[in-house]
Amino acid sequence: MRIMKRALIGIFPLALAACETAIPQAFTEPKAGFANVANQTSAAIGKRAVFAETQAENDALRSQVHSMVHLKTISADTAVQVALLNNRGLQASYANVGLSAAEAWQQSTPENPVVSVGILGIGAAELGLYRAIESMIAVNILDAKTRKQRMALADINFRAAQLEAVNDTLTLANETRMAWINAVAAFETVSYIRRAKATSDAGSELARKLGETGALNKAGQAREQAFNAELAGQLARARLNATMAKGDLTKLMGLWGAQVDYFVPDALPRLPRSVGNVTSIEAKALRNRVDLRVAKLGLEAQAAAFGLTDQTRLVTDLEIISGAELEREAEDGETSTEITPQIELEFAIPIYDTGKARMRKAELSYLQAANVLAERAVNVRSEARGAETSYHASHKIAQHYANVLVPLRRTVEEEGLLSYNGMITNTFELLQDTRETLSASLEAANAKRDFFMAQSNLTAAIYGGGAGSGGAGGEGATLAAGGGAGH
Repeated sequence: MRIMKRALIGIFPLALAACETAIPQAFTEPKAGFANVANQTSAAIGKRAVFAETQAENDALRSQVHSMVHLKTISADTAVQVALLNNRGLQASYANVGLSAAEAWQQSTPENPVVSVGILGIGAAELGLYRAIESMIAVNILDAKTRKQRMALADINFRAAQLEAVNDTLTLANETRMAWINAVAAFETVSYIRRAKATSDAGSELARKLGETGALNKAGQAREQAFNAELAGQLARARLNATMAKGDLTKLMGLWGAQVDYFVPDALPRLPRSVGNVTSIEAKALRNRVDLRVAKLGLEAQAAAFGLTDQTRLVTDLEIISGAELEREAEDGETSTEITPQIELEFAIPIYDTGKARMRKAELSYLQAANVLAERAVNVRSEARGAETSYHASHKIAQHYANVLVPLRRTVEEEGLLSYNGMITNTFELLQDTRETLSASLEAANAKRDFFMAQSNLTAAIYGGGAGSGGAGGEGATLAAGGGAGH
């Protein structure tokens, strides 16, 4: 007589009860993890971060951004806030936080059981519709055994995604502030070169008239005209640089269409008279740097992954199949049914793959993460020290230009004007003094730009977001001796 099987779930409810796990609310709530990102961003730079998921939220942000920039002269703080509200790349980073939350949610959910059902002996004359029913219900026991470790790993990745989003936010804020500084400094450079061009125009015209009277030879005329032509080219280049710098700022703020109709100031703010000492900057950086905290979580994740690999080193797949046997018999015109319980266990025998290679990979991954963290800590200390040095040094340099060089050049120009009025100094000497004064003013403006860049880098060195990028010492336009400019 042939035996047919039908899997029942006699012990299956017990297996399901063992698999049940409470899913943390942090993984399932709307905009999971973003509140933490917004709070850390606000604490670091005092700006508001927003994650827009619906069309209504996007429309509200677009309207707010338009009111902040349209036909207005924006400050650095306004530019940074607009970038945090409107930059689409940053919104993608925030979405990644939600993806990591969904992944953690998925890891917290027990694996679905696999059910198979079969009907045998369909249309058996002596038994009616069927002869037997066969079904199987399989549950992955290893999934339940390792879920706690996988949830812990997913939670670490979720926290790491939040920190990475914070770091992306700080990076965008720092890049936007530097772009604003570059744009304003570029327009300030245009104003100085334009003034130099005006004095050059006067000198060139004077040289032409003197040449007509024979009071100035051709070499003298050509010298003034060549300098004037050179300044015309430098002015065109400075205007192009200013336009491109503003374009970079516009891109970071995510503006387009009518939103690009905004203005930046013609000059950077005044240099502060003094800057305070930054105490324990290395300790502050080690405590607050977001990228360092991400590296720490990377080490924690490798430790969790190592433990999970150790648990599954020998057995990588373990399933339990529960049920019973059902048999229908027809004898003397009567049908009887017999049920016999059944349980099966399926697993792979580790004959070839003993898990040693996977354990070795896990060990080396942990070692790699530990070294990455150590290197990051060393780099953070170095960046913090460098940012502090650059901050104080750039302020002293800018003060030197503003308080020493520029006043001296102005004194020379004023005394030259007095000599000119007394018929002691000729016109070309007076024009040369004016050019050198403008050159000194432009150098002071470049030094001021470097200071504000260093100030931005100092904040980034403490909290993260691009310390050391575009710092003090960047090249700017200068009026060389004779009034020429370089980029």
